[in-house]
Amino acid sequence: MSTKIEWAEETWNPITGCTPISEGCAHCYAARMAKRLAGRCGYPADDPFQVTLHTDKLDVPLHWRKPRVVFVCSMGDLFHKDVNKWYIVRLLRVMRECEHHRFLLLTKRMERAARIIAWIMEKNLYCWPLPNVGLGVTCENQDAAYERIPLLLACPAAMRFVSVEPMLEAMAIGILGLDWVIGGGESGPGARPMDPQWPRDMRDQCVAAGVPFFFKQWGGVHKKKHGRELDGRTWNQRPAWFGEAAKEKDSD
Repeated sequence: MSTKIEWAEETWNPITGCTPISEGCAHCYAARMAKRLAGRCGYPADDPFQVTLHTDKLDVPLHWRKPRVVFVCSMGDLFHKDVNKWYIVRLLRVMRECEHHRFLLLTKRMERAARIIAWIMEKNLYCWPLPNVGLGVTCENQDAAYERIPLLLACPAAMRFVSVEPMLEAMAIGILGLDWVIGGGESGPGARPMDPQWPRDMRDQCVAAGVPFFFKQWGGVHKKKHGRELDGRTWNQRPAWFGEAAKEKDSD
């Protein structure tokens, strides 16, 4: 389905549900949304955010004729321990068959992602890295960056990116080897404030290294009030991997 997430055009959720793993999960938007959908749209009534496989959604991208930027599993984590690796293989098969789309896989569980990708390569199931699939990690603070980014950089991928959202502190993420950085504040009920200097520092790290930077939002309880401008401009940069989508979305 189409999405309001600024750095994607569609979401594809053949898996929903997750469990907290770090500080960034404290005010999870997906968990809030799942509660509203309890008992509907395939979300279990008793525990709407439990990990659930939606096999009826497996072939959805095959019906999209126009090229799209697709956020995979926006309502969960593809590499959660409760997702069977063979189900992940089935999803990758669909992505391989949809060469005209760009798929973004974002996880907090990079350790398991690396193990599964290594297994896929060992078994030669697909020619990983798939050229139209980008792999990314969420890093909300410095500890998460230290833990997850080295695992990402060690894993083959056509495009590697980091989403620093919610940005909970000033961070030095180590830009070398990354193709894209997304930054933004937390939004929704209980949103933790973001010091304005934190995204500025991250932008400056990206500019110095020549890495595209995408500033998603200032966040807050009413995020639309605060907008997306950082020092008077909108940062919509994307790597060349996106092709025409990179040009269309960059308003610099």
